[in-house]
Amino acid sequence: MYLRERPVLLFLLVLFCTGTGCRAPRAAFDPGKKYAPAQLQRDYDLFEQILETSHPSVHWYTPADSMRYYFGEGRSRLRDSMTEPQFRSVLSWVVAKIHCGHTSTRYSKKYLAFLDTARLPLFPVTIKWLENDTIVLGNTIQRGNQLLPRGTLLTSLNGRPLVQLADSLGTFIPSDGYNANYLRQTLSNRGAFGAWLRLIDGYDAEYRLGYIDSSGRENHFDFRLYQPRRADSAKRAAVLPVIKEKLKRKQRRDDRLFNARSIQVDTGLSTAYMTVNTFNNGYQLRSFFRSSFHELRKENIRNLVIDIRSNGGGNVNHSTFLTKMITNQRFKLADSLYAIRKGSIHGRYVQHNWFTGMLFSVITRRRADGHYHFGFYERHYFRPRKKDHYNGNVYVLTGANSFSAAALFAHAVKGLPKVKLIGEETGGAAYGNTAWFIPNVTLPESGIRFRLPRFRLVTDKNQPQNGRGVLPDIEVKTTRDDIIHNRDPKVALVRTLITTP
Repeated sequence: MYLRERPVLLFLLVLFCTGTGCRAPRAAFDPGKKYAPAQLQRDYDLFEQILETSHPSVHWYTPADSMRYYFGEGRSRLRDSMTEPQFRSVLSWVVAKIHCGHTSTRYSKKYLAFLDTARLPLFPVTIKWLENDTIVLGNTIQRGNQLLPRGTLLTSLNGRPLVQLADSLGTFIPSDGYNANYLRQTLSNRGAFGAWLRLIDGYDAEYRLGYIDSSGRENHFDFRLYQPRRADSAKRAAVLPVIKEKLKRKQRRDDRLFNARSIQVDTGLSTAYMTVNTFNNGYQLRSFFRSSFHELRKENIRNLVIDIRSNGGGNVNHSTFLTKMITNQRFKLADSLYAIRKGSIHGRYVQHNWFTGMLFSVITRRRADGHYHFGFYERHYFRPRKKDHYNGNVYVLTGANSFSAAALFAHAVKGLPKVKLIGEETGGAAYGNTAWFIPNVTLPESGIRFRLPRFRLVTDKNQPQNGRGVLPDIEVKTTRDDIIHNRDPKVALVRTLITTP
C-alpha cells in the first residue's frame, strides 16, 4: 500500500512546490539599484543602433556628424555605475538632439510601478516661463502667514538664475524642431518642472527661491518639498468621516467626455465656443462633431471659436474630419509620408515589430529612394463634407501645447477664407513631424523604454524647414498681468473681433 501511494504523494509535492506554496518570494524592487558600466554600454549600443537604423528623422534637424558627436558624448558619460534615473537622463539628453517631439524616453515598467505607490516628495511650486518673465503660477508652500501669490516675479532657485536653469533642462526635453515657445510651455505645465528637475538634477533637501517683493527688491523664500500624506494617516486625522458618494458610471463618463471636448453656444452673440482638448480615440469625437455642426446649422450660428490650445494630438482621422467640416477646398495631409524600413533588425526589443512588418507590406510600397511610402496619404485629396458644413467665421485658438494632429489641423485651415488662427505658435512643427506609428522599445538591461516613431511626414514641401510651429494669423501672448487677473487675452480678442463692426 505504501509503495503504491508514494508516486502519488511525490506528484502532489511537486505540484505544490511549483505553485505559490514553494515559490521563492519575489525580490522587492530597489529604485536605487545601480547598473554596471558594461550593462549600460550594452543598452546604449542597442539604443543607438535602433535609432540610427529605424528612426526616419535622426538627421532631419541635426546633421549626421553632429549626431555622431552627441551619441559619442552620451557614451562617454557611462564610465561609472548608474541608477535608472541617471541613465535615463543621459538617454533623454541624446534623444533631445534629434528634435522630434514624438521621440522620448520612459522609465521601466517596474520603476513606474514604484513611482505610482512611493508617494515621493513633490516640488510644490508651478512656475510659468513667459517670454520675458518667470512667475509663480501656483504653489502649496506657506511659511507662517506668508504665501507667494500668483504672478510673483521669480529670479533664482538655490542661487541659480531660473532662465539659466530652464535653458539647461531644455537640453533634455524633446521638441519638434527649434520651438523655444514649446520648451517654455512644457516646463510650465503642471508638475513638469518638478519632474524634469528630479530626473536631471535630483531633489535637494531644501530650496531657496529668489523673488521680487512688493518693494521691488529681491528677497528669498526658503522651503522644503511637499510630502503627500498617506491615505491611512489622513483617515486618522479626520474628525468626522468623509462621505463621498460615488459618481454613477454615466456621470463619470459624461465628465470625462466633457473634459475632452465640449461646446457652448451664445445665441445672443451668435457664437459657439468649441473646446477640443484631444484627438485621441475613446472620446466619441466623430459623433460629437456631427451633432455639434448639425446644431450650428440648425441655429444659424455665424461665429465658431475652436480652442485647441491644450490639444496634444491623437488620431489624425479625427483632426481630418474636423477640417472637412470647415474647409471650403480640397486638401492633402502629406506631400510625403514614409518609413525607412519595414521592421527592425532588433525586433525582439521593439513593440509590435512582427505586426509592423506585416502592416507595412500592405500599406506601403518601396520606391526608388529606398523608402517605404504610404502612398494613399501622399496622393489622396480630402474634400469638404457637405452635410452640416460650416460656412461662418471660424477663430482657431492655438498655443504651444497644440501638438501633432492639432498642429496638422491648424496648418490645414490656416489661410482659408473666414478662418483666423489666434494665439501663439503651435508646439507641433509646421513643416511636418515624425509619428503616425510609434512603438515602444525596451532596453533589456535597464528596462528603460523609448518611443520610436516610424514615419516621417512632410506636410507641405513648400513650407520653410526652419523648425518652427504653425504661426498664428494674429499673435496674442499671455502676460504676467493676464495671469494675475486671471484673464484670457485670446478669448477677449475674439470677442472684440466678433462684436466690432
